[in-house]
Amino acid sequence: MKKFLTLIAFFLLMCMQKVFAENIKFVQVTDVHMSHNSEYSQKVLKSAVEDINNQPDVSFVVFTGDNIDQASEENLRMFASIIKKLNVPYYVVIGNHDVYKSGGMSKVQYLSILRESNRFIRQKKPNYKFSKKGFVFLIVDGAKEVIPGAAGYFKKDTLSWLNRMLDKNKRKTVIIFQHFPVEYPDRNSSRLKTHKTYKVEDYKSVLNRHNNVLAIISGHLHANGEIMNNGIYHISSPSLLGLPHSYKIIDIVTTKDFSPIIYTQLREVPMKDE
Repeated sequence: MKKFLTLIAFFLLMCMQKVFAENIKFVQVTDVHMSHNSEYSQKVLKSAVEDINNQPDVSFVVFTGDNIDQASEENLRMFASIIKKLNVPYYVVIGNHDVYKSGGMSKVQYLSILRESNRFIRQKKPNYKFSKKGFVFLIVDGAKEVIPGAAGYFKKDTLSWLNRMLDKNKRKTVIIFQHFPVEYPDRNSSRLKTHKTYKVEDYKSVLNRHNNVLAIISGHLHANGEIMNNGIYHISSPSLLGLPHSYKIIDIVTTKDFSPIIYTQLREVPMKDE
């Protein structure tokens, strides 16, 4: 019996090592600003989807907000019709351009439309979790739908949810996706006059209670930058629609007895007939 238990313990240890030793590669696309009236914005997104499909070993794609230029059903359905051609699962963050409740596009309606064409988005709320290869990924919502604006705002119930998720997954490595950054890349002072996150110190106080967040990946500022603060990589990426059109490939590499390391590559989208 003792030998049998020893074998079980050894097997569990090997399984745990396998989980922690896995690497993962995924793609961030941000600030697509899709418009059904703009053939050019559609062409850019189609080219990005085609290029992502040609990248090896991508596990999933996350669109980190401002996926459409104006909050309308026509824009969102056009966006959804293009990204559903991805060969891998994809997940969506809501940005400040995406919703306007009084204009007929609430967060509930937004997610409902996306669920029609994406079996991976089953959530009815904008804050949600998914897991892959031993990592936990959190989608954290900071968009305002009643009075939209460029400044992000992580509400108290969102921060409470984030705190619960981090506590529940305290033995796992967590990566957060959101539209609004809480650390700002350099060379961006002009946009920060209007695009700063409201009460960012409340968000940071949640982070300070935990030590399992590896990275926070955001968009919004249309700027490429990476900042390390208190052991967390804060990764910001430029708009897909900006020039040059680009998205970010992110690799997380794990080594036994060491913390995971994150590598990023900004990839320019090859545009046909240009």
